[in-house]
Amino acid sequence: MRVLVTGGVRSGKSRHAEQLLAGEGDVTYVAPGPTTQEDPDPDWAARIAAHRARRPSTWTTLESRDLAVALATPGAVLVDCLGTWLTAVLDEAAAWELPSGQVQALVAERLEPAVAALGSARGPVVLVTNEVGLGVVPAHRSGRLFRDLLGTVNQAVGAACDEVHLVVAGRVLVLP
Repeated sequence: MRVLVTGGVRSGKSRHAEQLLAGEGDVTYVAPGPTTQEDPDPDWAARIAAHRARRPSTWTTLESRDLAVALATPGAVLVDCLGTWLTAVLDEAAAWELPSGQVQALVAERLEPAVAALGSARGPVVLVTNEVGLGVVPAHRSGRLFRDLLGTVNQAVGAACDEVHLVVAGRVLVLP
């Protein structure tokens, strides 16, 4: 089972993703976004703490941006989330102001091995992402760049999954 869970902010995506793997016992929870050491924002720290408190004690947390390696982990894997992964990739490469073609190439270089690893995963994998293309067009280039890149990431990952679950207001629509 490979499932991509998408939806808006605070829609219930993470909770739904966690429920999909609730019966698995040991799960590797991959946190590919900024850590509290990298981002001292108290709101971000509170969000991370809430996610940690909700996870079963048998789950192992892996903070890694190398999705290919993380997805090759034996057993069940939950990646939360591709939006924070993309942000971290762009931040690490200082790529926010690069020409869009260069940024697309950078993301593709990081994404291709992850999609290949997803296709080879032996255990169940659930990935969480944000659906950012349903609202207004962002006023700033960085917002438009992020929206477009995450749309590309979501399409590639969604194509490698068995199902895509759209979560809206805590309700789930399963897309084959």
